[in-house]
Amino acid sequence: QVQLVESGGGLVQAGGSLRLSCAASLRTFSSSPRGWFRQAPGKEREFVAAISGSGGITHYADSVKGRFTITRDNTKNTVFLQLNSLKPEDTAVYYCAARFGSYVPVTTDYDYWGQGTQVTVSS
Repeated sequence: QVQLVESGGGLVQAGGSLRLSCAASLRTFSSSPRGWFRQAPGKEREFVAAISGSGGITHYADSVKGRFTITRDNTKNTVFLQLNSLKPEDTAVYYCAARFGSYVPVTTDYDYWGQGTQVTVSS
């Protein structure tokens, strides 16, 4: 049974910050590609950020580039998403994902998904 568990979401004012975490139950995900996605009400799930197994390669959606940062701690099977300068349009459920191999998708081509954590940004 594979578990990806997101945490760190909450309510924050515009301009504020949050740090999301996603812990994987499988040790084999500790150095595998990981991604963050989000889904706002009435919209499709969209790519936010991704990181390679070593952390050396990162990708960001244009809408978050310069504001969000994806990092990882492979000793803890955990990836993080630092959300700075938050805007109301960042409000969404944020999902983490993991996959085997070395490919770092900016699409939904991941093998496992968490249940999501709510981020709400007030104006």
